[in-house]
Amino acid sequence: MTAAARPRGRSILLTSGLTIALAAVLVPFYWLVVAATHSSGEIFDSPPPLLPGGRLAANLRTLQDTASFGRVVLNSVLIAAVYTLCAGAVCTLAGYGFAKFRFRGREALFGLLMLGLVVPAQVTLVPLFQMMAELRWLNTYQAVIMPNLALPFGIFLMRQSMAALPDELLDSGRMDGCGELRLFWRVVVPPMRPALAALAIFLFLYQWNDFVWPLIVLRDSASFTVPVALASLQGLDETDYGAILAGTAAAAVPMALVFLALQRQFVSGLLAGAVKE
Repeated sequence: MTAAARPRGRSILLTSGLTIALAAVLVPFYWLVVAATHSSGEIFDSPPPLLPGGRLAANLRTLQDTASFGRVVLNSVLIAAVYTLCAGAVCTLAGYGFAKFRFRGREALFGLLMLGLVVPAQVTLVPLFQMMAELRWLNTYQAVIMPNLALPFGIFLMRQSMAALPDELLDSGRMDGCGELRLFWRVVVPPMRPALAALAIFLFLYQWNDFVWPLIVLRDSASFTVPVALASLQGLDETDYGAILAGTAAAAVPMALVFLALQRQFVSGLLAGAVKE
């Protein structure tokens, strides 16, 4: 093989590999959309259907009648949006504190916080449930939102991003008489927009897809989130998989909209988190 042909061969090989990887990612989503337009019996035909059918409207009506799916989606949107705003504020302020303030025990406290990344969430379910019961927050939105506001990964991401912010920039703001809150809002936050976009996407998807904790604390079907409502449709004798898959496909729309709205800054935000002090 000549020297000129080698780069071309590598390019073809790379393009082929990326095409196969893209197909492996998109095919399950395509089949999800197709299955959402068929009945349960048609979904389990052999071979399975590969083209859209005409049962989408009927599946969505079944979903609305059995699970009040419109209200469930509003519940999830409200919970995920409020959680994203509140947890984003907590993680950003905590990351700023760990990155730019020097205090005794800072590294030990940050290391203890990072242990939260390796502790299984199931370990905390019982004490958290007892705490929610004592606060009389069971079956409320705040019981779903409050326990995970200080998310270790979010704090780590913002801390690493803010570590790259020059200390001289902050010192100059303080010399000009800028208070700490104003300094944070006017000087620190604007350069952190890419990292904040990445954090917002992560927090929204984390809360939107959360299943175990909402299943434990939410008792009334009117307050269910999307994953809990879809799981409640699985019966012991009969399960309408067409309706469940239609709900799953519809639930992916808000996640896609959030990602598309913030995708331009998503990659640069993740790369900003890789900057070391």
